[in-house]
Amino acid sequence: MSSSKKNRPGAVRKKSRGTAVGSGGQGRQALEGRGPTPKAEDRPYHPAGKAKAARERLESARKRHGAGDTTAGDRRAPRKKTDDAELVTGRNAVLEALRTKIPATALYVAAKIEMDERTREILGIAVGRGVPVMEVMRQELDRMTTRDTVHQGVALKVPPYEYAHPLDLLDQVEKRGQVPLLVALDGVTDPRNLGAIIRSVAAFGGQGVIVPQRRSVGVNSAAWKISAGAAARVPVAMASNLTQTL
Repeated sequence: MSSSKKNRPGAVRKKSRGTAVGSGGQGRQALEGRGPTPKAEDRPYHPAGKAKAARERLESARKRHGAGDTTAGDRRAPRKKTDDAELVTGRNAVLEALRTKIPATALYVAAKIEMDERTREILGIAVGRGVPVMEVMRQELDRMTTRDTVHQGVALKVPPYEYAHPLDLLDQVEKRGQVPLLVALDGVTDPRNLGAIIRSVAAFGGQGVIVPQRRSVGVNSAAWKISAGAAARVPVAMASNLTQTL
């Protein structure tokens, strides 16, 4: 047994082991302490750090726009030239608009209209919400709507949307101590796309949407309907110059 172990290849060192050499101090810095733990607000990935960064961005935006001493009540969002009251027509469209709680100022109903389930629900929701119901002649409804519109004896008057100021959105987020999640849009001209985006922002916990004054659609009845009521919870701000606002 012992002879076989002696003759086993590799069992005996043929060369003497050299002198052990140290690392020369390499890696010593890695073993040293990294100093005191930074504060939570100084850590970029900590919620407190994100909130601090949001406050700094807000102050930077205020200085950039010269709004450091401007209160929220003094700010005015720009308006589109097409921001006028509009009519939602048709029984299905009016019913859907009322169901999604689109703000309305008046409901026009043709005299001697044929009552069906949709019409009764329209009247019930309007009366329950305190929307004034006005009975008009069918010819009057024809004059109020466009020639290609099929009103089916009902029309809902919707006021122009009240846009927020972009800095007001940031102020509200800062007061709640949240990390801002605002979605800025450019070139969105289809109100249905705008409504879908508003709905998605609400689903992801966003605090608002920013649209430019030009080259973009505004919040109208179509956007309200597609948002499925999210437009009542997610404010939309309008910026006169989107690049400068960002």
